[in-house]
Amino acid sequence: MNFQLETKSESSNGSNKTTACGQVVPLNTAAVAISAGGRKPGWRKYLPQAIAGMVIWWLVYHSLAPFAAWFTYSLCGLVKGSRLGSAVDFFIYESPKVLMLLTLVVFGVGIIRSCFTPERTRRILSGRRESTGNVLAALLGTVTPFCSCSAVPLFIGFVTTGVPLGVTFSFLVSSPMVNEVALVLLFGLFGWKVAAIYLGMGLAIAIVSGWIIGRLRMEKHVEDWVFETKTGDAGPEAEPDWPARIRLGLDAVKDIVGRVWLYVLLGIAVGAGIHGYVPENFMASIMGKDAWWSVPLAVLIGVPMYSNAAGIIPIVQALLGKGAALGTVLAFMMSVIALSLPEAIILRKVLKPRLIATFFGVVALGILIVGYLFNFIM
Repeated sequence: MNFQLETKSESSNGSNKTTACGQVVPLNTAAVAISAGGRKPGWRKYLPQAIAGMVIWWLVYHSLAPFAAWFTYSLCGLVKGSRLGSAVDFFIYESPKVLMLLTLVVFGVGIIRSCFTPERTRRILSGRRESTGNVLAALLGTVTPFCSCSAVPLFIGFVTTGVPLGVTFSFLVSSPMVNEVALVLLFGLFGWKVAAIYLGMGLAIAIVSGWIIGRLRMEKHVEDWVFETKTGDAGPEAEPDWPARIRLGLDAVKDIVGRVWLYVLLGIAVGAGIHGYVPENFMASIMGKDAWWSVPLAVLIGVPMYSNAAGIIPIVQALLGKGAALGTVLAFMMSVIALSLPEAIILRKVLKPRLIATFFGVVALGILIVGYLFNFIM
């Protein structure tokens, strides 16, 4: 069983780039390779266009609320305050809002991700002390472009190059849980405090989970063939210039937003239904902080609900607006993002059932603690 660990492959004309998920993206080699005596175009060249684009984005963003109200109550003639009116207003306002935020953050993160590849991440983590490695791995997991589909080759690459098992799990927890899309959407929808809570708690769970798994010394529960796999060094990597970075950002928007926009709209539609038709006291009774069983129930519901962060955020917004407790909603969101059944199935290729169960159990316990903690302090 062979897993390709390198993220770059060149065709006969050297014009293709393969991402960690196997997607081939056209990349003009001339934009990456710098000719002898040439200079890389600097970021300042693109500053005027960036400022103009952000001004236009900001103006459109702040016109969404009045447009949604006009569309719902003037054009459609719905009664303000009615259930249908509230649901339609929510959907018309949130749909472009979330997609605009998503496009902006995916473009920015696509540029940042041009600095990271599995090979480079692997080199950064190799040889680190375990405590330092847990923190560094969790931080790297928040900005690296790896998802469930790349979990197996990444795991093999980390373990076979000397990265401790616990450090590897800190990365595997942080990469899906502390999702940059979720972070920016939470900031845009709820403010910096909720976004900071999500970031801090996600990193804490990743660091502590990896540390606990490292202390349990469960290397024997990794499939034997993993340690027999030989991994090569991809060698030196060309540093993209700014035109290439911008193209990678645009490619990321085309790829990610193109794949998730339907899930975003479905999530917003569910949120609109909750916002318009679910009584506030009903959500408060089953997801409020006074119901002790609401947090574990939210985690149990969230695990089989495989979804991306962009699709789950509008539901989170609607639940909070209807009286659900912040801790319960955070536990629900984290379980959806970090404890997906597809990831467990993929990891079964390299992990024995006991280690997978330990991994899920430790992360679930951390999510439960987060839920109860924030229900108590908020």
